[in-house]
Amino acid sequence: MTRAADGPHGGSGEWRGWREATEAALYGPRGFYRRPEGPAGHFRTSVHASPLFAGAVARLLCRVDAALGRPAALDFVDLGAGRGELVTGVLAALPAEVAARTRAHAVEIAARPAALAPGIAWRPEPPHGVTGLLFANEWLDNVPVDVAEVDAGGAVRRVLVREDGRERLGTPVTGSDADWLERWWPLPGEEGLRAEIGRPRDTAWAAAVRTLERGLAVAADYAHTADTRPPHGTLTGFRAGRETAPVPDGSCDLTSHVALDACAAEGVRSGARTLPQREALRALGVTGTRPPLALATTDPAGYVRALATASEATELTAPGGLGGFTWLCRPVDLPGGVAPLLVDVADHEEQ
Repeated sequence: MTRAADGPHGGSGEWRGWREATEAALYGPRGFYRRPEGPAGHFRTSVHASPLFAGAVARLLCRVDAALGRPAALDFVDLGAGRGELVTGVLAALPAEVAARTRAHAVEIAARPAALAPGIAWRPEPPHGVTGLLFANEWLDNVPVDVAEVDAGGAVRRVLVREDGRERLGTPVTGSDADWLERWWPLPGEEGLRAEIGRPRDTAWAAAVRTLERGLAVAADYAHTADTRPPHGTLTGFRAGRETAPVPDGSCDLTSHVALDACAAEGVRSGARTLPQREALRALGVTGTRPPLALATTDPAGYVRALATASEATELTAPGGLGGFTWLCRPVDLPGGVAPLLVDVADHEEQ
Protein backbone atom coordinates (compact mmCIF):
# COMPACT_ATOMS: atom_id res chain seq x y z
CA MET A 1 0.00 0.00 0.00
CA THR A 2 1.32 3.46 -0.91
CA ARG A 3 2.56 5.56 1.96
CA ALA A 4 1.53 9.21 2.01
CA ALA A 5 4.00 12.03 2.26
CA ASP A 6 4.19 13.92 5.53
CA GLY A 7 1.28 16.21 6.23
CA PRO A 8 -2.28 15.75 7.51
CA HIS A 9 -4.23 16.35 4.32
CA GLY A 10 -4.12 15.56 0.64
CA GLY A 11 -6.18 15.73 -2.50
CA SER A 12 -8.15 12.49 -2.03
CA GLY A 13 -10.14 13.24 1.10
CA GLU A 14 -9.66 13.15 4.82
CA TRP A 15 -7.50 10.76 6.82
CA ARG A 16 -9.58 8.18 8.70
CA GLY A 17 -9.00 4.93 10.50
CA TRP A 18 -9.67 1.82 8.44
CA ARG A 19 -12.78 1.00 10.46
CA GLU A 20 -14.48 4.31 9.65
CA ALA A 21 -13.27 4.28 6.05
CA THR A 22 -14.51 0.70 5.50
CA GLU A 23 -17.90 1.45 7.04
CA ALA A 24 -18.44 4.27 4.55
CA ALA A 25 -17.01 2.37 1.58
CA LEU A 26 -19.09 -0.78 2.13
CA TYR A 27 -22.27 0.42 3.76
CA GLY A 28 -22.59 4.14 3.03
CA PRO A 29 -25.26 5.55 0.65
CA ARG A 30 -23.15 4.61 -2.39
CA GLY A 31 -21.36 1.72 -0.70
CA PHE A 32 -20.17 -1.49 -2.30
CA TYR A 33 -22.82 -3.64 -0.62
CA ARG A 34 -25.63 -1.45 -1.93
CA ARG A 35 -24.66 -2.05 -5.56
CA PRO A 36 -27.35 -3.83 -7.62
CA GLU A 37 -25.19 -6.80 -8.66
CA GLY A 38 -24.61 -7.81 -5.04
CA PRO A 39 -21.62 -9.73 -3.68
CA ALA A 40 -22.04 -12.54 -6.24
CA GLY A 41 -20.98 -10.10 -8.94
CA HIS A 42 -17.53 -9.81 -7.39
CA PHE A 43 -16.59 -12.95 -5.48
CA ARG A 44 -17.57 -16.58 -5.08
CA THR A 45 -18.71 -17.85 -1.70
CA SER A 46 -19.71 -21.36 -0.64
CA VAL A 47 -23.34 -20.41 -1.33
CA HIS A 48 -22.56 -19.55 -4.94
CA ALA A 49 -20.24 -22.51 -5.49
CA SER A 50 -22.89 -25.20 -5.17
CA PRO A 51 -26.46 -25.85 -3.94
CA LEU A 52 -24.87 -28.59 -1.82
CA PHE A 53 -23.95 -25.90 0.70
CA ALA A 54 -27.56 -24.76 1.17
CA GLY A 55 -28.58 -28.41 1.39
CA ALA A 56 -26.09 -28.99 4.20
CA VAL A 57 -27.34 -25.92 6.08
CA ALA A 58 -30.90 -27.20 5.61
CA ARG A 59 -29.88 -30.53 7.19
CA LEU A 60 -28.32 -28.63 10.07
CA LEU A 61 -31.57 -26.69 10.53
CA CYS A 62 -33.49 -29.97 10.61
CA ARG A 63 -31.17 -31.30 13.31
CA VAL A 64 -31.62 -28.12 15.35
CA ASP A 65 -35.38 -28.50 14.88
CA ALA A 66 -35.27 -32.06 16.23
CA ALA A 67 -33.08 -31.04 19.18
CA LEU A 68 -35.57 -28.32 20.06
CA GLY A 69 -38.47 -30.77 20.01
CA ARG A 70 -39.88 -29.60 16.67
CA PRO A 71 -41.37 -26.26 17.76
CA ALA A 72 -44.53 -24.90 16.13
CA ALA A 73 -42.48 -22.06 14.61
CA LEU A 74 -38.86 -22.62 13.55
CA ASP A 75 -36.65 -19.68 12.57
CA PHE A 76 -33.89 -19.57 9.99
CA VAL A 77 -31.88 -16.33 9.96
CA ASP A 78 -29.49 -15.70 7.05
CA LEU A 79 -27.20 -12.99 8.46
CA GLY A 80 -25.38 -11.09 5.72
CA ALA A 81 -27.78 -12.49 3.14
CA GLY A 82 -26.36 -10.92 -0.02
CA ARG A 83 -29.29 -11.21 -2.39
CA GLY A 84 -30.98 -14.04 -0.50
CA GLU A 85 -29.21 -16.94 -2.21
CA LEU A 86 -28.64 -19.02 0.93
CA VAL A 87 -32.06 -18.58 2.52
CA THR A 88 -33.72 -19.38 -0.81
CA GLY A 89 -31.64 -22.53 -1.20
CA VAL A 90 -32.25 -23.67 2.36
CA LEU A 91 -36.03 -23.34 2.03
CA ALA A 92 -35.96 -25.30 -1.23
CA ALA A 93 -33.97 -28.12 0.40
CA LEU A 94 -36.12 -28.53 3.53
CA PRO A 95 -38.62 -31.36 3.88
CA ALA A 96 -42.15 -30.06 3.32
CA GLU A 97 -43.18 -30.54 6.96
CA VAL A 98 -40.22 -28.52 8.25
CA ALA A 99 -40.56 -25.84 5.56
CA ALA A 100 -44.20 -25.32 6.55
CA ARG A 101 -43.12 -24.35 10.10
CA THR A 102 -40.07 -22.30 9.11
CA ARG A 103 -39.99 -18.52 9.38
CA ALA A 104 -37.23 -17.30 7.07
CA HIS A 105 -35.37 -14.03 7.69
CA ALA A 106 -32.78 -12.47 5.37
CA VAL A 107 -30.65 -9.80 7.08
CA GLU A 108 -28.98 -7.35 4.71
CA ILE A 109 -28.63 -3.57 4.33
CA ALA A 110 -29.28 -3.53 0.58
CA ALA A 111 -32.76 -3.16 -0.88
CA ARG A 112 -34.93 -6.25 -1.07
CA PRO A 113 -34.39 -8.15 -4.35
CA ALA A 114 -37.47 -8.07 -6.56
CA ALA A 115 -37.33 -11.80 -7.23
CA LEU A 116 -37.12 -12.86 -3.58
CA ALA A 117 -39.96 -15.12 -2.43
CA PRO A 118 -42.61 -13.07 -0.59
CA GLY A 119 -42.54 -15.39 2.41
CA ILE A 120 -38.96 -14.42 3.27
CA ALA A 121 -38.72 -11.46 5.66
CA TRP A 122 -36.11 -8.91 4.54
CA ARG A 123 -34.67 -6.76 7.32
CA PRO A 124 -31.58 -4.66 8.14
CA GLU A 125 -31.12 -6.22 11.60
CA PRO A 126 -31.69 -9.77 12.86
CA PRO A 127 -34.97 -10.39 14.70
CA HIS A 128 -34.95 -11.08 18.44
CA GLY A 129 -36.42 -14.09 20.18
CA VAL A 130 -35.20 -16.52 17.52
CA THR A 131 -35.91 -20.22 17.96
CA GLY A 132 -33.86 -22.14 15.43
CA LEU A 133 -30.69 -21.46 13.43
CA LEU A 134 -28.86 -18.20 12.78
CA PHE A 135 -26.25 -18.63 10.03
CA ALA A 136 -23.69 -15.92 9.23
CA ASN A 137 -21.78 -16.92 6.10
CA GLU A 138 -18.85 -14.58 5.38
CA TRP A 139 -20.43 -11.86 7.51
CA LEU A 140 -17.88 -11.23 10.24
CA ASP A 141 -15.05 -10.62 7.76
CA ASN A 142 -16.99 -7.59 6.52
CA VAL A 143 -17.54 -6.10 9.97
CA PRO A 144 -15.17 -3.10 9.73
CA VAL A 145 -12.09 -3.06 11.93
CA ASP A 146 -9.16 -0.73 12.46
CA VAL A 147 -5.62 -1.64 11.47
CA ALA A 148 -2.61 -1.17 13.74
CA GLU A 149 1.08 -1.04 12.77
CA VAL A 150 4.36 -0.88 14.67
CA ASP A 151 6.32 2.30 13.96
CA ALA A 152 10.10 2.79 13.81
CA GLY A 153 10.24 3.36 17.57
CA GLY A 154 8.33 0.19 18.44
CA ALA A 155 5.01 1.95 19.25
CA VAL A 156 1.75 0.44 17.98
CA ARG A 157 -0.15 3.08 16.02
CA ARG A 158 -3.48 3.21 14.26
CA VAL A 159 -3.20 3.18 10.46
CA LEU A 160 -5.00 6.04 8.73
CA VAL A 161 -6.16 5.87 5.12
CA ARG A 162 -7.59 8.17 2.47
CA GLU A 163 -10.20 7.33 -0.12
CA ASP A 164 -7.50 6.63 -2.72
CA GLY A 165 -5.93 3.98 -0.47
CA ARG A 166 -2.85 5.93 0.58
CA GLU A 167 -1.91 5.34 4.23
CA ARG A 168 -0.07 6.99 7.09
CA LEU A 169 0.35 6.21 10.77
CA GLY A 170 -1.81 7.99 13.30
CA THR A 171 -1.88 8.11 17.07
CA PRO A 172 -0.89 5.20 19.32
CA VAL A 173 -3.53 2.55 19.97
CA THR A 174 -4.87 2.91 23.53
CA GLY A 175 -7.76 1.83 25.74
CA SER A 176 -9.93 -1.18 24.92
CA ASP A 177 -8.35 -1.62 21.49
CA ALA A 178 -4.89 -1.81 23.06
CA ASP A 179 -6.23 -4.31 25.60
CA TRP A 180 -7.67 -6.43 22.79
CA LEU A 181 -4.37 -6.44 20.93
CA GLU A 182 -2.45 -7.39 24.07
CA ARG A 183 -4.72 -10.36 24.68
CA TRP A 184 -5.47 -11.58 21.17
CA TRP A 185 -2.87 -10.22 18.74
CA PRO A 186 0.22 -8.90 20.55
CA LEU A 187 2.66 -7.16 18.21
CA PRO A 188 6.40 -7.46 18.87
CA GLY A 189 8.27 -4.18 18.55
CA GLU A 190 9.40 -4.81 14.97
CA GLU A 191 8.68 -1.97 12.56
CA GLY A 192 6.03 -2.73 9.96
CA LEU A 193 4.23 -5.57 11.75
CA ARG A 194 0.46 -5.15 11.49
CA ALA A 195 -2.74 -6.42 13.05
CA GLU A 196 -6.46 -5.99 12.51
CA ILE A 197 -8.16 -4.98 15.77
CA GLY A 198 -11.02 -7.48 15.94
CA ARG A 199 -12.88 -6.09 18.95
CA PRO A 200 -15.86 -4.81 16.86
CA ARG A 201 -16.33 -8.32 15.51
CA ASP A 202 -16.43 -9.80 19.00
CA THR A 203 -19.11 -7.25 19.86
CA ALA A 204 -21.09 -7.88 16.66
CA TRP A 205 -21.03 -11.66 17.16
CA ALA A 206 -22.10 -11.36 20.79
CA ALA A 207 -25.03 -9.15 19.71
CA ALA A 208 -26.04 -11.68 17.05
CA VAL A 209 -25.97 -14.54 19.56
CA ARG A 210 -28.18 -12.53 21.93
CA THR A 211 -30.97 -12.57 19.34
CA LEU A 212 -31.38 -16.31 19.93
CA GLU A 213 -33.80 -17.49 22.56
CA ARG A 214 -33.14 -21.17 21.78
CA GLY A 215 -31.09 -22.74 19.06
CA LEU A 216 -27.74 -22.45 17.32
CA ALA A 217 -25.69 -19.57 15.90
CA VAL A 218 -23.04 -20.33 13.28
CA ALA A 219 -20.42 -18.01 11.80
CA ALA A 220 -18.53 -19.40 8.78
CA ASP A 221 -15.47 -17.42 7.71
CA TYR A 222 -11.81 -17.41 6.83
CA ALA A 223 -10.13 -17.22 10.21
CA HIS A 224 -6.91 -17.42 12.16
CA THR A 225 -6.09 -18.19 15.78
CA ALA A 226 -3.55 -16.87 18.27
CA ASP A 227 -0.81 -19.21 17.07
CA THR A 228 -1.36 -18.46 13.36
CA ARG A 229 -1.78 -14.68 13.23
CA PRO A 230 -0.27 -13.34 9.98
CA PRO A 231 2.55 -10.88 10.71
CA HIS A 232 1.29 -8.24 8.29
CA GLY A 233 -2.47 -8.73 8.58
CA THR A 234 -4.91 -9.90 5.92
CA LEU A 235 -6.74 -6.78 4.74
CA THR A 236 -7.47 -7.01 1.01
CA GLY A 237 -10.00 -6.07 -1.66
CA PHE A 238 -12.07 -7.97 -4.23
CA ARG A 239 -13.55 -6.64 -7.45
CA ALA A 240 -15.10 -8.50 -10.39
CA GLY A 241 -13.83 -11.87 -9.19
CA ARG A 242 -10.24 -10.80 -8.61
CA GLU A 243 -8.26 -9.85 -5.55
CA THR A 244 -7.20 -6.21 -5.64
CA ALA A 245 -5.62 -3.55 -3.46
CA PRO A 246 -7.92 -2.49 -0.60
CA VAL A 247 -9.09 0.99 -1.57
CA PRO A 248 -11.97 2.46 0.50
CA ASP A 249 -13.76 4.27 -2.33
CA GLY A 250 -16.79 1.96 -2.67
CA SER A 251 -15.47 0.25 -5.81
CA CYS A 252 -14.42 -3.04 -4.17
CA ASP A 253 -15.12 -5.33 -1.27
CA LEU A 254 -12.90 -4.78 1.78
CA THR A 255 -12.30 -7.86 3.88
CA SER A 256 -9.90 -9.37 6.38
CA HIS A 257 -9.76 -12.75 8.08
CA VAL A 258 -11.41 -13.11 11.47
CA ALA A 259 -9.76 -13.74 14.84
CA LEU A 260 -12.49 -16.28 15.46
CA ASP A 261 -10.96 -17.55 18.70
CA ALA A 262 -11.59 -14.10 20.19
CA CYS A 263 -15.22 -14.18 19.03
CA ALA A 264 -15.61 -17.65 20.51
CA ALA A 265 -14.14 -16.84 23.91
CA GLU A 266 -17.33 -15.59 25.54
CA GLY A 267 -19.26 -18.71 24.58
CA VAL A 268 -16.74 -21.40 25.49
CA ARG A 269 -18.43 -22.15 28.82
CA SER A 270 -21.76 -22.40 27.00
CA GLY A 271 -20.44 -25.07 24.63
CA ALA A 272 -19.18 -23.00 21.71
CA ARG A 273 -17.11 -25.02 19.27
CA THR A 274 -14.96 -24.24 16.22
CA LEU A 275 -14.17 -26.68 13.43
CA PRO A 276 -13.03 -26.56 9.81
CA GLN A 277 -15.78 -26.18 7.23
CA ARG A 278 -14.66 -29.39 5.52
CA GLU A 279 -15.38 -31.34 8.71
CA ALA A 280 -18.72 -29.64 9.29
CA LEU A 281 -19.88 -30.26 5.73
CA ARG A 282 -18.77 -33.87 5.74
CA ALA A 283 -20.75 -34.41 8.93
CA LEU A 284 -23.73 -32.93 7.09
CA GLY A 285 -23.41 -35.25 4.11
CA VAL A 286 -21.14 -33.32 1.71
CA THR A 287 -18.37 -35.82 1.05
CA GLY A 288 -17.01 -35.42 -2.48
CA THR A 289 -16.99 -39.20 -2.99
CA ARG A 290 -16.73 -40.06 -6.69
CA PRO A 291 -19.44 -42.34 -8.11
CA PRO A 292 -18.44 -45.91 -9.00
CA LEU A 293 -17.12 -46.20 -12.55
CA ALA A 294 -19.59 -49.01 -13.24
CA LEU A 295 -22.40 -46.44 -13.09
CA ALA A 296 -21.06 -44.91 -16.31
CA THR A 297 -22.10 -48.08 -18.10
CA THR A 298 -25.46 -48.70 -16.44
CA ASP A 299 -26.59 -45.06 -16.16
CA PRO A 300 -24.35 -42.66 -18.12
CA ALA A 301 -26.47 -39.57 -17.38
CA GLY A 302 -26.65 -40.44 -13.70
CA TYR A 303 -22.88 -40.93 -13.64
CA VAL A 304 -22.30 -37.47 -15.13
CA ARG A 305 -24.64 -35.89 -12.59
CA ALA A 306 -23.01 -37.73 -9.70
CA LEU A 307 -19.56 -36.75 -10.95
CA ALA A 308 -20.58 -33.08 -11.10
CA THR A 309 -21.96 -33.30 -7.56
CA ALA A 310 -18.72 -34.88 -6.32
CA SER A 311 -16.74 -32.10 -7.99
CA GLU A 312 -18.83 -29.43 -6.28
CA ALA A 313 -18.46 -31.19 -2.92
CA THR A 314 -14.70 -31.34 -3.40
CA GLU A 315 -14.59 -27.57 -3.99
CA LEU A 316 -16.62 -26.92 -0.83
CA THR A 317 -14.34 -29.12 1.29
CA ALA A 318 -10.91 -28.40 -0.24
CA PRO A 319 -8.48 -27.52 2.60
CA GLY A 320 -6.77 -24.78 0.60
CA GLY A 321 -10.05 -23.23 -0.57
CA LEU A 322 -13.59 -23.04 0.76
CA GLY A 323 -12.96 -26.04 3.02
CA GLY A 324 -10.40 -23.88 4.81
CA PHE A 325 -13.15 -21.78 6.33
CA THR A 326 -13.80 -22.17 10.05
CA TRP A 327 -17.25 -22.62 11.57
CA LEU A 328 -17.91 -21.13 14.99
CA CYS A 329 -20.96 -22.85 16.46
CA ARG A 330 -22.61 -21.37 19.54
CA PRO A 331 -25.58 -23.16 21.16
CA VAL A 332 -28.17 -21.25 23.17
CA ASP A 333 -30.41 -23.34 25.44
CA LEU A 334 -30.02 -26.18 22.96
CA PRO A 335 -30.47 -29.69 24.41
CA GLY A 336 -27.37 -31.75 23.74
CA GLY A 337 -25.30 -28.80 22.55
CA VAL A 338 -23.34 -28.75 19.30
CA ALA A 339 -21.77 -32.22 19.16
CA PRO A 340 -24.88 -34.27 18.23
CA LEU A 341 -25.59 -31.88 15.34
CA LEU A 342 -22.25 -32.45 13.65
CA VAL A 343 -21.91 -36.20 13.48
CA ASP A 344 -21.73 -38.30 10.32
CA VAL A 345 -25.00 -37.95 8.43
CA ALA A 346 -25.51 -41.75 8.19
CA ASP A 347 -24.94 -42.21 11.91
CA HIS A 348 -27.32 -39.34 12.65
CA GLU A 349 -30.11 -40.73 10.48
CA GLU A 350 -29.82 -44.12 12.21
CA GLN A 351 -30.51 -42.55 15.60
